[in-house]
Amino acid sequence: MNRFVITAAAMLLSTAALAADKVKEIDVSLDLDAVTNQEAALRFANTADDLKNAIAARVLDRADPDEGLTIDINLSEVELSSSFTEAVGAADTRLVGDVKVTEGPSLKGEYQLTVDVNQARTFFPATVDLTKLTANSDEYYNAMIAAFADAVVVRLDK
Repeated sequence: MNRFVITAAAMLLSTAALAADKVKEIDVSLDLDAVTNQEAALRFANTADDLKNAIAARVLDRADPDEGLTIDINLSEVELSSSFTEAVGAADTRLVGDVKVTEGPSLKGEYQLTVDVNQARTFFPATVDLTKLTANSDEYYNAMIAAFADAVVVRLDK
């Protein structure tokens, strides 16, 4: 009988955890007007939408338009702009954003997330030569978006 009670309690806790994991809304912003480098502004024109879509794809099974968490991300245009124009390699660039997670009026978490090439390595296609990778390549961009999205979702589950 005690085993049944423990199992039932574990199931209730699991259900409560799943309810807390619902995602109602994802908002990603990047002030492209603040990016002074025209090449960088063109390259990152879709970054907010790309990141939003990458996160949404990872939480699709928990999406709920009526209730759940709101994820608000403000990407640092300074980091993106200077990373794009630096004369250093892709290993020295990073994607930085302030992440705020709320549920209704309650703040669930707020943090700054930084992703660099080390976190993105697992998202590079096997055919990419890392020694020739540049910060403005499609492979680098896609891997950085994927790594950032994964890091946000992993943090939701903690």
